[in-house]
Amino acid sequence: MKIYGVAILAACFLVGHIVGDSLGRAFHLSGNLGGVGFAMLLLVFANDYFKRNNLIPAETENGILFWSSMYIPVVVAMSATQNVKAALSGGWVALLAGIFATAACFMLVPLFSKFTKK
Repeated sequence: MKIYGVAILAACFLVGHIVGDSLGRAFHLSGNLGGVGFAMLLLVFANDYFKRNNLIPAETENGILFWSSMYIPVVVAMSATQNVKAALSGGWVALLAGIFATAACFMLVPLFSKFTKK
């Protein structure tokens, strides 16, 4: 069932969030340190483990693949808006770093699109 895919995604998110908060506290930071990345890696490893050991039905796998493809853009968009106010109050360096990183990403899109099959 697809609901199992959502449950696995939620479990990975919670574990990743706990790990990120723990790392933030360990380094004396007031935020989550990589929780979203840990959650995504855990989801990829869990999906691979379940697939290799035939522990997951095809419909559940489809649920995991659907929600993992939705997870990345939604979480990145959510985390991108968290520090906008701090970046703007941080001065020109933070603003220029964001502009240059975004411009570099836009310039790399045509390069990466050449490697895809049509």
